[in-house]
Amino acid sequence: MANLWSSSTTLSRLSASINCFFLLLKVCNVHKKTQQAVEESGVSAAGYSGPLDHYNGLIRDGSLREDEHQKAVLLTLDQLHKTLRGYSNTPTSIFSKFFTQPKPPKGLYIFGDVGTGKTMVMDMFYSYVETEKKKRVHFHGFMLDVHKRIHRLKQSMPKRKAGKMAKSYDPIAPVAEEISEEACLLCFDEFQVTDIADAMILKQLFENLFLNGVVVVATSNRPPEDLYKNGLQRVNFVPFIAVLQKFCQTLRLDSGIDYRKRNRPSAGKLYFLSSEPDVEATLDKMFDELAFKQNDITRPRVMNVLNRKVRLNKACGTIADCTFEELCDRPLGASDYLEMSRLFDTIFIRHIPLLTLNKKTQARRLITLVDALYDHKVRVVILADHPLEDIFVQDGDHSHDESHILMDDLGLKREEASGLSIFSGEEERFAFQRTVSRLTEMQTEEYWVEGDRSSKSKV
Repeated sequence: MANLWSSSTTLSRLSASINCFFLLLKVCNVHKKTQQAVEESGVSAAGYSGPLDHYNGLIRDGSLREDEHQKAVLLTLDQLHKTLRGYSNTPTSIFSKFFTQPKPPKGLYIFGDVGTGKTMVMDMFYSYVETEKKKRVHFHGFMLDVHKRIHRLKQSMPKRKAGKMAKSYDPIAPVAEEISEEACLLCFDEFQVTDIADAMILKQLFENLFLNGVVVVATSNRPPEDLYKNGLQRVNFVPFIAVLQKFCQTLRLDSGIDYRKRNRPSAGKLYFLSSEPDVEATLDKMFDELAFKQNDITRPRVMNVLNRKVRLNKACGTIADCTFEELCDRPLGASDYLEMSRLFDTIFIRHIPLLTLNKKTQARRLITLVDALYDHKVRVVILADHPLEDIFVQDGDHSHDESHILMDDLGLKREEASGLSIFSGEEERFAFQRTVSRLTEMQTEEYWVEGDRSSKSKV
């Protein structure tokens, strides 16, 4: 009996030792991967302890001008960076699901005017967060991915038998769980809601992300209470604002300075007016000079986007020469522009007309296009009918406006519809300030050099 007890004890100790050994291996492996992720982000090479230290270093060496508004936001971001050390939303064991998990830290929602440095401070913070499970995405791209996941899960469900009543399948919670398994930190650039399909699912989606321990840091031009302002069925969207404010601290970054418009060395003339003499020939020559460096011939290019074929009439390697009509008069969207951003490092956009409220659909596409190109550091050469600041104007002639058809389809009277952003063009006017700011920065030498992929490996 004693021998049996002794053998049992030995086996028990051996089993415990083996478990400890594998647990140690797992911890070491996680630590190694985390270190690798941090090194890949450039943190180790920089020699800074965190985002605030990095910011102060850039001020000391003259790369940045000190801005008290940016510094105040970075103080909070720096504290969150420290709080997130060792944080994970992954259960440590199958039993941990049955016990109270540590409360995740509050995220941050940073809003303010265009060009005040919101994206810069968020990216600085993101590069120092020591976890593999982090994602930094443009909000448009994130929502596209969410809709793809929802579609995939719905397609995977067994078909309902004829005559059988079945409870409708709600894929939003499973999608949120999928995303939370991939990331414990989500950083969103340009958090904006213009699409009713997005607006209707955001509360449930983010509520589930937060409950799964995901920490959100976002930048936006609007305060939370102004999101989806005057949008269709906004009453159904409003509860999302309370969820966002519960799980994210709101910070304002608004120094009143658009740093994208400050005097910086230009990359040369990249914005042309249609009235300039021989301007088409000038752009043709620029394209040919860039194309000469490509290992390709000038030809049409067909992109495959979500099982659709999108044809571009003229491209060479990583250079595309497009017209406004090609890019914004066709029913293209964020997914098409993100694919273009992946394939090309330089895009010519010719013949941008005056964008009135009668062309607000095209204006919306241009805004989305510029957001995608800017986020992926794609360079642009533009030919337009008017100077950049004057491209989008409000006019009062709506006699042939396509909005009238939509008003009739929705059963809305003209007076009722006039206050909705989908008809008033308010959202486009607001967002176009960001477009002008970004296109201004995209003409600088610094942006042009950074966007050159010729010396980098092709995607």
